[in-house]
This record gives sequence, structure tokens and C-alpha cells, in this order.
Amino acid sequence: MSETLRISVEALRTNKLRSSLTMLGVTIGVFSVIGVMTALSVIQSSIESGLSFLGSNIFQIAKYPTISTNDSDDELANRRDITLEQAREFSRLMEGQAGAIAYKVFDRGKAAAYGTVKLQGLTVVGTNESFLVANSYNLAYGRNISAEDVDLGRNVTVVGTEIEKKLFPSQSPLGATIKINERPYQIIGVMEEKGSSFGQSQDRLVLMPITKYFADFGRAWRTVNIAVQSTSQATYNQTLDKAVGAMRLARGLKLGQENDFEIYSNDTLVSAFGQVAGTIRIGAFVVSVIALIAAGIGIMNIMLVSVTERTREIGLRKAMGAKKQDIVRQFLIEAVILSELGGLAGILLGVVGGNGVALWLDIAMVFPWGWALTGLLVCSAIGTGFGWYPAFKAAGLHPIDALRYE
Repeated sequence: MSETLRISVEALRTNKLRSSLTMLGVTIGVFSVIGVMTALSVIQSSIESGLSFLGSNIFQIAKYPTISTNDSDDELANRRDITLEQAREFSRLMEGQAGAIAYKVFDRGKAAAYGTVKLQGLTVVGTNESFLVANSYNLAYGRNISAEDVDLGRNVTVVGTEIEKKLFPSQSPLGATIKINERPYQIIGVMEEKGSSFGQSQDRLVLMPITKYFADFGRAWRTVNIAVQSTSQATYNQTLDKAVGAMRLARGLKLGQENDFEIYSNDTLVSAFGQVAGTIRIGAFVVSVIALIAAGIGIMNIMLVSVTERTREIGLRKAMGAKKQDIVRQFLIEAVILSELGGLAGILLGVVGGNGVALWLDIAMVFPWGWALTGLLVCSAIGTGFGWYPAFKAAGLHPIDALRYE
């Protein structure tokens, strides 16, 4: 066996360029699936282990689903916006039935200025006093937006730590007035640092009373998201059922009409992403299978060429006593080595490429051990399957005819 292995490796080393090009086909096929699977594993692992889009025991009501998995975009676009009046009516109907109810409308890409310093790319959020609870934020110091601030539409704001660090590097921001869209807002509180999620900072927020938000930024084409927290995990399902009824009443839906709003929680977000990821996995698997079949055909072609080139060598080995299984083993080993080396290169590149997504989004890297092992097993199967015919053909040569071959 060791002698057969040595001969196989030496034959591959003799034709380095041909062997490398053959392995490249396998590498591309394995890379396509390992890269996609690694990237999906990175994102899904981050979602499942650290999802903080919603707080504990909280579900959210919105005009649109967070992740759309069907082709009903036109139907969704024709839905009515959830207005502030509807949100308030919902809160009235849910009075005493929920622990906290938070409103949220937002604009991204805004700028805030203090003196001559300006900070771009902020997210301005119009909300009420329950935003921090509903989105798992904590107040570092100062005070939160109050119900009175919302009722009176005061020009006050609670800011994230990036605003504090960039605009007020050497002083406390409390009581200072910043300008957003040339409008003044007094800072009353600073949130604790939360870090980044999927490559986006969660500390570039500017919170203000939702009434002030609508007064300064307008109401047109804006829909209110409503986050509802149950009093406990035990009452979660009961609160959810009552919320559906309350929202239907607030929206004026009649009996028999379908809901024109979406309800989702952390679990539904993970489930929705899992469905999308599953579809992507199937697509990547199909593409990789096609690529690996093409690579396998390339291996068979190269091995057939190798059998033709080494006919005299095969005849000499058989004349010296080599059995059919020895010849078959030799050429199968060559095919499997070609396939496995290409597979290893594909796995390495796929893991590096997939974890490049982790570096880009600033989340933890993973190594897909299951998919890597599967890739190696598939490569072995491809090498064996597509190398069998050339090996069988080589083993079937008559030693006298092989020695006469020119």
C-alpha cells in the first residue's frame, strides 16, 4: 500500500500543472458551498446567540414584516400606515393588559451639530418613555423621555454614547443643546454603550418625543411601530392575543377582514431568517453539486489521459506480478488525492471567505465542522466514483499488449 501511494503521489507531482488545474475544478465547487454555509452560519449564530432587536417578553406590531418571504410586496405597499392616533387608541385598549408599550418612527443618515463640530450618519428616533425597555437599552445617566415630554412635544433628546464621545469629548452633554436639521434639542440623558450589530453601531441614536418628531420631520409616509411587553412570560400569549384584537379595533377592521399589520418577536425573527437561510443553502448546494460533477468529469478525463500515457508502465507492473486490484488501487488513490487536495483548498478558501462576512459585520467567526467534514466525504466519493472507470480500464490492460504500446 505504501509503495502504491508513493507511485500515485509521484505521478501527480510529475504533472503539476495538469494536476493543479484538475484540482481547481473541485476547489471551486467546494468553495461555493463552504463559503455560503460559513457566511450563513456566522450570521445565524450571531442572531440566535445575541439577538437584541426586541427586549424580553416583547413582540412588535408593524406595517411590514421584518423579513418578507413571499411575493406580496404590492399588497404590503398598499397597506395603510399605522398612525400615532391608532397607536394611542391601541394603548388605551391595552391599558392594564401590558407591562409597557413603546412607539417608534425613525430616520437614518441624519446629522447632529454642537458648536462647530458635526456628526453624520445618525438615526433619529421618535418614541415615548418605553423605548429603552422595548429595545434592551439602559440609561447611563440623566433621565429618560417622560410621558409629559411626549404630551407637550418638548424639544428634548436622549443620545447614544457615540454622540457623547464625538460631540462632547471633555464635558458632560447634559443640558447642552444640539442641532438636528437646524432645530435645537436639549440633551436630558445618555444611554449606556451597546456596541454594534451586523456592522452597524447601535450607539448612534438620538431619541426624541414622537410628537416632536412628527412636528419637525412631518407625518407623511411614516408608519409607527408598536412594541408591547407582557407583564411576564406566563402572560405572553394572553397579551399577544389581546393585542391582535386591540390593534384590529384601532385600525377599524371589520369581522372577516384580514389583519393589515404584522406581529413578530425574537423567535419569529430567528424563524424567518432560518427560512431564508434554508432557501439559500439549497441554492448553494445545487450550484456546488453541478460544479463538483463538472470537476469529477475533469478528473475522469485526466485519469483516462494518464492511463493512456502510462500504458507501458502498467504493462511492466503487471508483468512483474502486479494484480488487477493493485492497478485499480493505484489509479483510484491518484483520483482521490486530486479530489481531496482540491476539496481542502476549497474548504480553506470557503471558511476564509465566509468569515470575511464576520469581520465585515464585526461578529464572531465560526468554523463549519459539519460542512467541512461533509465536503471531504463528498470529495472522496467524487474521486472514487469518477476515478473508477479509468482505474478499471488500466487494470484490464493485457501486459503483453501494454508493453508493446508506443
